Amino acid sequence: MGRKFLRNMIAGVSLAILFGAAVANVSLKDSHPDEYYVKPGDTLWDISKVFLNKPWLWPELWHGNESIENPHLIYPGDKIILRYVDDKPRLMVDDSDSGVIKLSPSIRESDLSSPVPVIPLETIESFLRDAWVLDKDEIDRAPYILGGENQRVIFGQGDLAHVRDPETHWKNLFKNYAVFRVGERYVDEKTNEILGYEALRIGQGKVEKKSGDLISIRIEKSEEELKAGDKVMVSPPRALKSVYYPSAPDVEIEGAIVRLFGRLTSVARHDVVVINRGAREGLKEGHVLETYHRGEVVRDDQRGEIVRLPDTKSGVMVLFRVFDKVSYGLIMESYLPIYKSDIVRSPEQ
Repeated sequence: MGRKFLRNMIAGVSLAILFGAAVANVSLKDSHPDEYYVKPGDTLWDISKVFLNKPWLWPELWHGNESIENPHLIYPGDKIILRYVDDKPRLMVDDSDSGVIKLSPSIRESDLSSPVPVIPLETIESFLRDAWVLDKDEIDRAPYILGGENQRVIFGQGDLAHVRDPETHWKNLFKNYAVFRVGERYVDEKTNEILGYEALRIGQGKVEKKSGDLISIRIEKSEEELKAGDKVMVSPPRALKSVYYPSAPDVEIEGAIVRLFGRLTSVARHDVVVINRGAREGLKEGHVLETYHRGEVVRDDQRGEIVRLPDTKSGVMVLFRVFDKVSYGLIMESYLPIYKSDIVRSPEQ
């Protein structure tokens, strides 16, 4: 299947439409309109839900040319229209001011509003910036806060903390360090494999002096109280992505949700989850997966048999952070509450 991708070309979210060999066999909603006006707060996923049964196939409907290289933006107020070209459905932007229909979104001369993102970036920003997954060896070897001035063991902004590196004695010393706290241990419930350890950045500091295997850092920022034992590392280099290209995985995926964020028992639309599949299984950022409730096991009294009922689709997610053995996903659709241990699968074709 040919695929067309949305490419970020400028600060903020911009869209360059790149086209593959053919338009996918997308399924339009029976009740779809012929036009739609983009509203403030819309995402491309929201807009595509107006027209498509599978919102993540949005890029397949844009009509354009693969030679287009300039950034193309969609803004609140734009009029999206559905037309047929060679008997195939296409979404276009109608420039109502000039009466010209553009074959792809285009740049405004006066940027009076923000362009429309693919997914709600403010929901995942903290996970992009502050969350990491480490293995046990990385955690064991990481430097740690040992103590501070005046026998302090709790630190905040402006405090001086002493950090020990008994492994390398600060062989490679940097000016700035981030403070991480190790949290959840991710475990595959089926195989009992330890998939990694959650590490959340909770502060940062600047080196003031070094003495043997100790350095002293002045805490410049803290999201919460820092404690003796918290890990200190150079923040892993990562550019914050502002656009994701929704697509199905190249291989068949089946896994499970191993972590919920923000809620105790279940999650819903625009919540974040962790799944027990990652880069080693072929997953990439932007891949779309569907979530399912496991079918209930019941007894058929008439035949004296134990039968598992079919699984029930409960939602759709987009992966936005992919590590080796786990991935972070944003729930984009939730038809039912989504629970820890629910199944995740490649989208139905």
